[in-house]
Amino acid sequence: MPDKRAAAFFVYVIGCADKDGVRTYVGWTTDPDRRLAEHNAGSGARSTRGRAWRLLHVEVQDSKQAAMRREWHLKRDRAFRKRLARLLPATPRRKKHSRA
Repeated sequence: MPDKRAAAFFVYVIGCADKDGVRTYVGWTTDPDRRLAEHNAGSGARSTRGRAWRLLHVEVQDSKQAAMRREWHLKRDRAFRKRLARLLPATPRRKKHSRA
């Protein structure tokens, strides 16, 4: 018989720092650890492929709709994401070559 407990929904922010700078990604899921593993395995969202992601922030929501609504707000809250990105280790930026 299936488990009838209410499913938990999570909004998460992941981040990475590499030669191209710092990036963050916001999403929602029912299992943050599994979802992070998917992003790091290259089977997550296309924009997250090929990078080593770290979980920076997780929030629990009561419903899928609440999680999607919160995701929408966090995607637009650049200041919050920038503060979270400071948790990532600093990585030297790639030098830009000027054309003469």
